[in-house]
Amino acid sequence: MLNQPKDLDEIKYNEALKKKIVKLKKSRNAVIIVHNYQRDEIQDIADISGDSLALSQAAVRTDADVIVFCGVRFMAESASILNTDKKVLLPVMEAGCPMADMITPEKLKTKRLQHPDAAVVCYVNSSAEVKAESDIACTSSNAIEVVRSLKEKNIIFVPDKNLGRYVQSQLPEKNIILWEGFCPTHIRVQEEDVARTKSLHPEAEVIAHPECSPEVLALADHICSTGGMFTYVKKSRTKEFIIATESGMLYKLQKENPDKNFYLPTQNLVCANMKLITLGWVAHSLEKMVYEIKVSDEVREKAKRSLDRMLAVTGEKSGAIISGY
Repeated sequence: MLNQPKDLDEIKYNEALKKKIVKLKKSRNAVIIVHNYQRDEIQDIADISGDSLALSQAAVRTDADVIVFCGVRFMAESASILNTDKKVLLPVMEAGCPMADMITPEKLKTKRLQHPDAAVVCYVNSSAEVKAESDIACTSSNAIEVVRSLKEKNIIFVPDKNLGRYVQSQLPEKNIILWEGFCPTHIRVQEEDVARTKSLHPEAEVIAHPECSPEVLALADHICSTGGMFTYVKKSRTKEFIIATESGMLYKLQKENPDKNFYLPTQNLVCANMKLITLGWVAHSLEKMVYEIKVSDEVREKAKRSLDRMLAVTGEKSGAIISGY
């Protein structure tokens, strides 16, 4: 598996860091929230793990004082927007998202002027400022549900064109106006990669993330978010799967389904930003209480509306607080 310790010294070092993190977490009353694409050893220390929707929901459920967000900046921003009473830490400040950088609030304002009758749906893979200029947010797991809930026929969908195209294919009654953004990791999957891997494992089902290209999605047996992949695999009687999403997914899939086999269509499915966070950086984050992610009050108020509307569609309320997950 990717990111596994290579020798005994590294194993001992990682175990020492894990013990340190446990102590720091207790003293800070902190919770560690981890995205499914994180390194294997980071997934091992998670209190809560999941896809973007699960993490958005979890962020408003926890009663911890500190949220250590092992993901990328837009995720930590969302947690901060929904939790003004909590300190949200991103262990590595440079952990950003290239897709999120493909749309700016200024460009979105211009697009809205071109389509005044359209509602704006922004994928959570976007900055707080872009969320503030949008009508409602969505994740890959609820995008269809969110768009379907809107009364408007015309929908400006930012920033991921592939997710937008997938939503359009499922909701022909809507007119999806696409932004030319994309995920640099998922775009690396080519249809020939999937076809080649399928030829090597003809009994395997192909599961693809909707950020993949339409050509790849056309070859998929099932299309869903990372959270949906865990549910689908667990229920399926199939024993082999080709997973068209970031490589970090395979660790937990294999861990939860030891009797099944998983294959990547290409070894290029690595998000460098997701892999920036290490055990050392998590320990440093808790020890020094860095790096806190804050959103200005003006942006936060507007961005929270788009997130609250999304959570309302999925049956969540941003004020709900429960222990654990």
